[in-house]
Amino acid sequence: MIEIDFENYTYVCPYCGCRQSYYGNYSYSALGYARYNNSKPKQTDLDVFHIKCSNRKCASITVVAKDSLTKKQFDLYPQHVHKEFPDYVPLQIRSDYVEAVTIIQDSPKAAATLLRRCLQGMIRDFWNIKKRTLKEEIDELQDKVTSTQWKAIDGLRKLGNIGAHMEKDINLIVDIDEGEATKLASLIELLIDKWYVSRHEEDELYRSVADVAEGKKEETSHE
Repeated sequence: MIEIDFENYTYVCPYCGCRQSYYGNYSYSALGYARYNNSKPKQTDLDVFHIKCSNRKCASITVVAKDSLTKKQFDLYPQHVHKEFPDYVPLQIRSDYVEAVTIIQDSPKAAATLLRRCLQGMIRDFWNIKKRTLKEEIDELQDKVTSTQWKAIDGLRKLGNIGAHMEKDINLIVDIDEGEATKLASLIELLIDKWYVSRHEEDELYRSVADVAEGKKEETSHE
């Protein structure tokens, strides 16, 4: 779901990730706002926000509707928001993540199942932990990550149980709403950043420093 604060008039652009005000000095050519019924709010009344990103390199349009009575948010354009991760993150992990985010609004429980599979793929690929079950893999991971991170990872496993063991016990299905599934997606995003992206950036820094040192060594050897 697009991150938007209607009380403080700020939002995070779903395209470039820039946090910004959606009022400020903008004219209505950049920001459109409409209510379909100007009388007392009813269940069918919607406030529609048409927002242009202030980042000139992006300048993308976002359209969000808010139910005037329930305050529920509806993402109209884009309907699905997901992060773009670099190619060094395995394709299957990226695919499961994108598919999960795409169906969160329509089927949060199914999205949680995909995020659970995404988590297992990350543990097997990044940590090279491969056991009979995801629980066993997460148990082995416990002494390799912080306690708070481990608890969140184990929580994702439990919340993603729908579909994972349905052939054994339908009572293992865990009901989950859109907001909860969105938090699970945010956890996967964070883990990808902390595990894959941070490692890649760290390795790149190490290589660049080593290259500088090697270059200096060659310079001094020719003097």
